[in-house]
Amino acid sequence: MATFDIINQCSYTVWAAPSPDGGRRLDQGQSWNINVNPGTTNARICGRTNCNFDANGQGRCETGDCNGRLECQGYGTPPNTLAEFSLNHQTSLFTCPSGTNYRVVFCP
Repeated sequence: MATFDIINQCSYTVWAAPSPDGGRRLDQGQSWNINVNPGTTNARICGRTNCNFDANGQGRCETGDCNGRLECQGYGTPPNTLAEFSLNHQTSLFTCPSGTNYRVVFCP
């Protein structure tokens, strides 16, 4: 099991959305730990900005919107920042395949 610490070091709120099935508001300085199973491939964490959601998790984001849902079922729509990763026993791959609209740092 690998643990990812998603930390918002921006001066504004970011709505993190690991795919599949995740979403959480992170104000400046807040973090969220997620566990990822070994062998996971083509997984992504999308960062979204300027979001508003109701109590049922329905709403919209200016960047990285996930079909109006707090918990993404996909990867979010551009413009967005996607951190993509694959984990296996020999090597792990971390990329930002679509570029970024804010800074992303991968640390072992």
